[in-house]
Amino acid sequence: MTKTTASAPVLSPRALNRATLDRQLLLRRSGLSAKAAVGHLLGLQAQNVKPPYYALAARLDGFAPEELSKLMADREVVRIVTMRSTIHTHTAEDCLTLRPLVQPARDRELINFRKGLQGVDLDRLAVLARELVEAEPRTMKQLREALLAEWPDADPQALAIAARCKLPLVQVTPRGLWGRSGQVALTTAEHWLGRPAGPASAGPAPAGPASAGPASAGPAPAGPAPAGPASAGSASAGPAPAGPASAGPAPASPASTGPTPAGPTSTGPASTEPTLDATVLRYLAAFGPASVKDMQTWAGLTRLRDAFERLRPRLRTFRDENGVELFDLPDAPRPAEDTPAPPRFLPEFDNLLLSHADRTRVVPKEYWGRSWQGNQAYCTLLVDGFLAGVWKLTGDTLVVQPFDRLTKAQQKDVTAEAQRMLATLHPGTPYDIRFGTVVGG
Repeated sequence: MTKTTASAPVLSPRALNRATLDRQLLLRRSGLSAKAAVGHLLGLQAQNVKPPYYALAARLDGFAPEELSKLMADREVVRIVTMRSTIHTHTAEDCLTLRPLVQPARDRELINFRKGLQGVDLDRLAVLARELVEAEPRTMKQLREALLAEWPDADPQALAIAARCKLPLVQVTPRGLWGRSGQVALTTAEHWLGRPAGPASAGPAPAGPASAGPASAGPAPAGPAPAGPASAGSASAGPAPAGPASAGPAPASPASTGPTPAGPTSTGPASTEPTLDATVLRYLAAFGPASVKDMQTWAGLTRLRDAFERLRPRLRTFRDENGVELFDLPDAPRPAEDTPAPPRFLPEFDNLLLSHADRTRVVPKEYWGRSWQGNQAYCTLLVDGFLAGVWKLTGDTLVVQPFDRLTKAQQKDVTAEAQRMLATLHPGTPYDIRFGTVVGG
């Protein structure tokens, strides 16, 4: 981790917590529209269908799940694999700019499947897969079978993953709609949205939530560890535990170790610097103050130092209590440490918990690893701005498991927040709210 000069102001974990909560719309509910919030937050983690709805219910005043569902049905937001090889709900504009931006990570991911892709022309695979999914949306099973006919000796799963890595494949509706069900069926982002991908969609970085509106400008990334073969359809990989010094992504492998697709079918723009710089500014607006390694963890990319250095004259610098250099927008909100932080119910894999190399600004060290078990992630509870427990909605009961004893006042506030969340997402349905043990499902 890069150390900065002793003259830079020090931000404590609580100061970082309050700043991040403010950027994440979690200190107070925002009046933003669902689309503007998705854009400001650089996407919502979406391995499963419901988490984006719960994420917005915790952040927006007057949110109704039908609002996000309509945006998805109208193709104004989409579900696509982007950051850290996991599915995110992005605005259409961010889908078209962020997916090319993270193409190097998708190329690197393919190296893990090189044995199953021996003899496969990846550029031809991309052309064929595009023809297939643009003729009609295909499931991963259908895509595997069609590609296997062309390369019968290849690993079927590796073929499907190669198509997902080479092409920006979105999940078409009804998948992702509130109260609806549907299997994962894929087509290209360009075909679904009717416009090409590229850096032209990138806009200026929004101001922080306390100043100008976050709006939907520019590119937007965010999710946990890279998905393996078993998760090619849904990318439902669980988050890997990470401490302050261990959460950064692995360096890129040499190009000679496996298939590194390049050529006419590549989704990456000729120059990504303008889009990358805009994304750095937007990341800081949504997650700052942050280090270079923090953003690398969030994006699943490496070698972002040059972008931060280009932007240094436009940024303020701080340091954390370990001396790590942190960057921020000059006018972004940095509330006082004693600013009240109400309880919040967050979904599994919420980006608040996954978008920094050092997660102590939200996750106390004594609770590392408590929000998931194996590949099962739990929905999380914030109390006083920090991870304080997990929760589960099953049948007609919401079970809350605090990691430590709550005061009577805290328990009252948690209950009130639970009632508000349930009224927002499940109006008219009676639920019992219990404090106890969450049983993994």
